[in-house]
Amino acid sequence: MEKGLVSIDRWNEGSQAYFLTHLHDDHTAGLSAAWRRGPLFCSPVTASLLPFRFRGFDVSLIRVIEVGATRALDLVSPASGAPVRVLVTAIDAHHCPGALMYLFHGTFGWVLYTGDFRWELSSERSQLAKRMLLDVLQGNTIDVLYMDNTYCNPSFSFPPREVATKQVIDIIVMHPDHDIVIAIGNLGKEELLVNISKALNIKIRVWPERLRTMHLLGYKDVFTTNTSLTRVRAIPRYSFTFETIDGLNQMRPTIGIMPSGLPWLLDTSKNTTLYTSLKSHQSEASPDLLQDMPHVRKLKHNAYCVPYSEHSCFSEIAQFIKVLQPSNISGIVSSTYIYINPRYYFSRVDRYLSDKSCESSKSGKSEVDKMGSSSGCKPSWQVRKEWKIKYVSLTSSGHVRRVSGLPRARRGAKIEASDSVSSS
Repeated sequence: MEKGLVSIDRWNEGSQAYFLTHLHDDHTAGLSAAWRRGPLFCSPVTASLLPFRFRGFDVSLIRVIEVGATRALDLVSPASGAPVRVLVTAIDAHHCPGALMYLFHGTFGWVLYTGDFRWELSSERSQLAKRMLLDVLQGNTIDVLYMDNTYCNPSFSFPPREVATKQVIDIIVMHPDHDIVIAIGNLGKEELLVNISKALNIKIRVWPERLRTMHLLGYKDVFTTNTSLTRVRAIPRYSFTFETIDGLNQMRPTIGIMPSGLPWLLDTSKNTTLYTSLKSHQSEASPDLLQDMPHVRKLKHNAYCVPYSEHSCFSEIAQFIKVLQPSNISGIVSSTYIYINPRYYFSRVDRYLSDKSCESSKSGKSEVDKMGSSSGCKPSWQVRKEWKIKYVSLTSSGHVRRVSGLPRARRGAKIEASDSVSSS
């Protein structure tokens, strides 16, 4: 799109319409109570949470867009002053509460921005999202896919969240005389906690701010701040350290559970440090693996990591790309624990040769993009087998320490077109 029209998860740009995929911190950097740049489109759930996250926020700027709904934006081209209409459809991202993908359509073609998403095809929600996307596209090709590439590496393979949830419950049941602490963020993994509560017929303790969020999300009878009512509690992810768990064990036997897509192991150089290690994740005979739960890792005698992920793993990303067959891909995560450009794995250099019947591009020419393929054809995706790894460590204080240099860039794409915002 033309620059100066639409921004997604970026709040310091001079655009005419702004879109928020969800309320995680890395997607709201630059957003504040004083922000007044223009209309902000988001899901109903995000709209209900946003004023409590940013107290004093001007709610008149919020434009709610329902899953499956298509909105028309009448914007104005910054270059020519001509009117341009942009159609946008909201698709369930199946990430955290209120998370959306945005599919844009106009004279620029078709652009899909996933935000953070989980393409878990065993889930009815993901199947519905797939049908919605294909129904709206009606056979058209996505020209640019801005995709969540958090776990875009063959090393990452984790089970459906339903399976991971059962594994968490099994760990709790295996330790009937222990208190349990589960690491979560300010938003997300609510379904995990609710399912634990239902399976064990107990309440889950959370901290006061998190309880308010739970109530806003409609969970009235599951959570509490009263320590005496339950042995299972959720704690902020940043406070999940070996020092914390060891300290709790000085008072009562306590087991810590980290639900995360990253494989966490003990850094032997510092007993208090957790770090990511893809090499050990591949090990077929690691002593840290539990026999009955092959996906679970034991971090220490009193801490476990369960691969409960709200991001797609590599096989799910591959399936997503196979279904949509986009002409171009751009990863939205360029500064992260492990940096992976999706183009490294999903190459289309043979596309033009493999499909000689494809038509020329809209300009009347068969243009070849940087990947060496014709922009007017359907791609034939191929997955590279080789892969490289970069990782960082998480210190006991919860701060990320970079182990190898990673490119730093703002998260989120800035997408532009020519229109003036319709608030309808």
